[in-house]
Amino acid sequence: MRIGMLGCGNIGKFLLQSLNEEGANERIVAIHSRNYEQTTKIAESYGAKSYASLESFLEADLDLVVEVATIEAVHASALAVLEKRLPLIISSIGAFSERTFLEVVQQKSEEFKAKVYIPSGAVGGLDLIQSANVRGGLESVQLRTRKPAHSLQGAEKITTVKTVFEGTAHEAIMLYPRNMNVAIAISLAGIGAERTIVQLIADPTIERNIHKITARGDFGEFSLEVSNEAMAENPKTSYLAALSVLSSVKEQSRRIKIL
Repeated sequence: MRIGMLGCGNIGKFLLQSLNEEGANERIVAIHSRNYEQTTKIAESYGAKSYASLESFLEADLDLVVEVATIEAVHASALAVLEKRLPLIISSIGAFSERTFLEVVQQKSEEFKAKVYIPSGAVGGLDLIQSANVRGGLESVQLRTRKPAHSLQGAEKITTVKTVFEGTAHEAIMLYPRNMNVAIAISLAGIGAERTIVQLIADPTIERNIHKITARGDFGEFSLEVSNEAMAENPKTSYLAALSVLSSVKEQSRRIKIL
């Protein structure tokens, strides 16, 4: 599988090491990012090619595109990728905080028969949420996220544990589009951003992000808590989030899939 990658930050380098260095069946062959010169050096060291423009990148012989850049990069490139009929993995799902953009992506995906994949990111249980709601039987979903105070804008000086937000996922996403990827993923998998309830807690005593998901419905109920280690190269990025992108890439070429 020949992969094109949008972005070349910490997760991008992790994918290059995991795929190109380790001789996987999937290989990154093309990269496009906003820093062409720096990306060119990195790409060459892994046997890939860097492209200065999105247009030239999309002319490469690709089977799959994976985005590991920014919300802005998703807005700028996703529709062009789909118009090339290429499947697309999107990691910066904060882009879907804009409902109109989500609707346009869905329309383009259907029009050009190109699938869009969203990694589970820093949490698990999304498959269970989807299954519970397949016949509309999911009644409630709650997310409680506890983050180190220093990682939340406006909460850096908090000295005691404090709830900084409580409301719907839609409201949380509007206020914290770069911090609430988990809320977006859960909303898309389940009952939507208007019905998913979020509590965001700033905690100066912890160094990990801790997410607890609780869901109830005609299936019963479940609760899942995940405490995430950060990537060594970037404390702001969850290692599990990077692993979930890698798993999404590898899933494309697996013959037996767990759904």
